[in-house]
Amino acid sequence: MRLHDCLEQGATRLRAGPHPERARCDAETLLKHLLDRDRAFLIAHAKDTMTAQGAVRYYALIGRRLNGEPVQYITGETEFYGLRFHVTRDVLIPRPETEHAVEKALELAAGFEQPRIADIGTGSGAIVVALAHALPQAIITATDQCGRALAVARENAERNGLAGRIRFLEGDLLAKAANEQFDLIVSNAPYVAETDRASLAVEVREFEPAAALFAGADGLAVYRLLIPQASTALDAGGWLILEIGYGQQQAIQALLAEAGFQEIGFTGDLQGIPRVASARRPF
Repeated sequence: MRLHDCLEQGATRLRAGPHPERARCDAETLLKHLLDRDRAFLIAHAKDTMTAQGAVRYYALIGRRLNGEPVQYITGETEFYGLRFHVTRDVLIPRPETEHAVEKALELAAGFEQPRIADIGTGSGAIVVALAHALPQAIITATDQCGRALAVARENAERNGLAGRIRFLEGDLLAKAANEQFDLIVSNAPYVAETDRASLAVEVREFEPAAALFAGADGLAVYRLLIPQASTALDAGGWLILEIGYGQQQAIQALLAEAGFQEIGFTGDLQGIPRVASARRPF
């Protein structure tokens, strides 16, 4: 069977799945992954013959995608903020909306000559690696309570040439950085309400780590703990940056104000939905 025919059959099978609009793209991505080749190779070698063993392996990948497994977990690769990341089922797949948190952190970091930054619940390390890449002068710490997630984050720091730039600490929130002070604390902690579990896409609900998604009945359990901790761990004039969920703006604003934060603001995504909260510890 020719590569072109394999690709067409893969796309046809995926059109019967949950995301027919992505069938061709997903089928091509999986074939490129299997062959370890780029799109130009697939076009130039469309008439090359696929071995029977190769076809079996390819359709196995197609089957995993049909069952709802995200392409990023199948290939083990994704892109975030222009950088390449390895992902496993121990970490969330970085989302485009999280780039707004990175951009806000970079904006606020400009106010410090050598910013001390902590990324809480780093997961794949997407935020912290992006910040370390953009801020060579920064002193950066990343924490996560999951050792397997930290291993992925360390690998991503290494693959992007930043292994020596980031300190990784295994522990809950800021526990392993007690008595330290930071200029910026950024976090994409769990913020999905347990009551929203059934409404999530199968890719998220069945494959991404629940511990990195859900935070109690209203999705705010982790931030209720982190926000007061951050108010202590931030130096005077330091900033807290949080990714938040849909409809959480008022509740997060109240938590930040209760903890004594000032200059509370929110950054919207491309649809104008508030997705990033920022607040400053007063001088």
